[in-house]
Order: sequence, then C-alpha cells, then structure tokens
Amino acid sequence: MSSSPPPRDAGQWAKPVDHLNVEAAPDGAVNLNVQGRQTMSPLQGFGQLWQKTYQIGLRGASVSPADVITVWKTRFPDFQPPENRFFPSVAGVKPGEVVLINAMTPGGMVSTGVRVMFSDDESFTLMTPQGHPEAGWITFSAFERDGMTVAQVQSLARANDPMYEIAFRVIGAKIQERIWHHVLTALAAHYQVREQVTMNKQCVDPRVQWSQVGNLRHNAQIHTLIYTVTKPLRRLARRTTW
Repeated sequence: MSSSPPPRDAGQWAKPVDHLNVEAAPDGAVNLNVQGRQTMSPLQGFGQLWQKTYQIGLRGASVSPADVITVWKTRFPDFQPPENRFFPSVAGVKPGEVVLINAMTPGGMVSTGVRVMFSDDESFTLMTPQGHPEAGWITFSAFERDGMTVAQVQSLARANDPMYEIAFRVIGAKIQERIWHHVLTALAAHYQVREQVTMNKQCVDPRVQWSQVGNLRHNAQIHTLIYTVTKPLRRLARRTTW
C-alpha cells in the first residue's frame, strides 16, 4: 500500500525536533538558553494567555504583501529597537532555523532565541523555547485590505513562569507593546510611510497555570545573570589551565 503524498505546504513548516540545536552562533551573538531546550506552546506556559494584534497600513506604498514579507525576513534585525539584538542563522528566516536574541530589559540582559516554525510568501511564525519570557508563538504577516497592503504582528502567548508573569504585569507588557510598535513603524518607514500602529489585545485565559510553576528552573533571565556574573571566574579558570 503506497503512502499518501506530503501536503503541499510541507516545506513551509519546520520539522518536529525533540530539542533545539544551534550549530554555529552568528558573530556577536551569545548562544545561551537555546541549545538543548524544547519549544513551548501557549498551553505550556504559566501566566495569563493573551492574544495581541498590531497593524499598520502602508498607505501610498505600491508594494505587495509578498514584497513586504521578503524585506521583513531579509532585514528582520534592522527593524528592532536598539536594545533588542536579533541574530538569524546564515540560512535566514526559514522553517527550522533558530534566531538568537540578546535583549536588554529592566531586569538586565536576557539571552534567548526563537525557532522559525512556518514561513511562506506572506507570513512567518516564530515559536519560543523553554526559559523565554513567553511561551507561545508570534506571526508576522502582510495582506491587502481596501486596496492597501497592511503589515501585522500577532502573538498568542503567556508568561513562561511566575517571575515573568509578575514582570509583565508591572512593566513588561508595556515594554513588549512598545517593541512591536517600533518594529511596524520602522518597517513602514522603509517604504517612506508614516502611519499610526493600531493594537488590539484580548485576555484569552485570565487564569495562571500553577502546574507549570516548574518552568522557573529554565528562566533565561536568571541563567543569563548567572552566566554574566561568573564570566570573570571562567576567564580565570581558562588562564589557570594554561
């Protein structure tokens, strides 16, 4: 009996893996809290589940959704605010590839990353690993509406552990929202467009999941702090071995 052919979009999805693997970190990137970690769906996080949708209309720009996504993938790190450094792999934003992230937050540096789960001509989706501030995914897309191309960022995620949940409720959510406003504004500026970003957010599940409190052991903020504090000791150890 012959097996059924793979779906037409099979090449647009990342293949399932047990653990993330970063073969080579791009220059300047800190590969921390990604190697060996598993990806996390919104069901596996701790905090309240939020869906947030950000949009900007590229009014007056003669550009197709596919062209916008091509530029977005190619210049993904360039549209980030300066405190967020994104490091795609040499292969770029393609299914299965890992994008390393070194970001400065009010709590200090966080080294983490995301995996490209899906990518086609008009969208791409990133999924977070264990220890990332959020558990879930975020989709970047472009589409036509009323004869105008619209760029969109949409996330469905919850804080990964209790520490992150507190941080999001105090200030983290506002910082996160500013980041995606910045990204869409920068993307529009690439096309000489100055429009306002609109945002719609909905708390899909107001409960916290105490069954996931153990996620705290993977917290990237804590692990990055330990890595930073012990850096002089590691340097000393390397010199001693000589």
